[in-house]
Amino acid sequence: MRRLGSLFLAACMSVVSAASPEYPAVVPSVTLTFPEDHGAHPAYRTEWWYITGWLEDEEGVERGFQVTFFRVRTGIGEDNPSRFAPRQLILAHAAVADPQTGHLLHAERAERAVEPLAGAAVGGTHAWIHDWQLRGSADGYRATIEANGFAFDLAFATDKPPVLNGRQGFSQKAPDPINASYYYSRPQLEVTGTLQLGDTTHTVRGRAWLDHEWSSELLPERASGWDWIGINLHDGGALMAFQMRDKDDGALWTAGTRVSPAWQATALRPDQVRFRPLRRWQSPRTGVVYPVEWQIDIDGRRLLLRPLMDDQELDSRRSTGALYWEGAVRVLEDGAEIGRGYLEMTGYGEKPPL
Repeated sequence: MRRLGSLFLAACMSVVSAASPEYPAVVPSVTLTFPEDHGAHPAYRTEWWYITGWLEDEEGVERGFQVTFFRVRTGIGEDNPSRFAPRQLILAHAAVADPQTGHLLHAERAERAVEPLAGAAVGGTHAWIHDWQLRGSADGYRATIEANGFAFDLAFATDKPPVLNGRQGFSQKAPDPINASYYYSRPQLEVTGTLQLGDTTHTVRGRAWLDHEWSSELLPERASGWDWIGINLHDGGALMAFQMRDKDDGALWTAGTRVSPAWQATALRPDQVRFRPLRRWQSPRTGVVYPVEWQIDIDGRRLLLRPLMDDQELDSRRSTGALYWEGAVRVLEDGAEIGRGYLEMTGYGEKPPL
């Protein structure tokens, strides 16, 4: 069944790549409004709700986690009246980075959007595939995941407004502004809940970060992948930065958002963000080499990223078709830790399909 689902998804993604339907353009004149824009935007090609963070259990053991729900408009069956036509796909990833095992625990799901089995609601955050759920509320979110070998039930609380990235939520991804998304973040989420590893259930707490992004364009032809960080700073602020890499692994485009402890957001220009790879690690499973330590220069500040552990490769080729590294990192400045968050790297093995 899983193999048939993978073949079905691959066929859908090939149709998506062919740009069959008319997708709405992402333009800078649109104003994001809440709570409506917390929900799904099914006319657009792709969309995701992405939560990453650090957890500490009752014994002080620290681990990273992530959960992501994707929505894809396939372009298939849009004139078909059947509710089972695969007009929209819902995909999901979940992972736990556990230094005690030294590798990433992860799971994935993919289903066509058919209520009540799977879907992404309009008007407010609610994405699900069977018992995997991400649901928003007035003061935060809740995610419940049960997979082979791990499970978590986590609540994410916040009293802060969303951070609009780019130009008030219009996030340019390449020199041509046609390559853009609508993009906001929810840093400094306070996490409480439970984490089950094997037969052991832990009470956990920590800090997390949510991204919600939707767009219609595929990666530009010159792009090979991207590197992204979302960091909760210990002073109460936050930092998001990314680079889109070209086919020579140079920077095609860079940008970011710096948030002060007073929750004032400042957009970072391409000349204010520079990624420099340092130490590299090779996956023993796929042979792909990833830069797992980075120097990142942000508007005159020099930061160092170090991973919680090297092996945080996530192979999602059975769902989204992507192979990437996504893991918990520490951020240091002048030798002192100033924050924690997540680093995502794509395109080191092959160009991602989106």
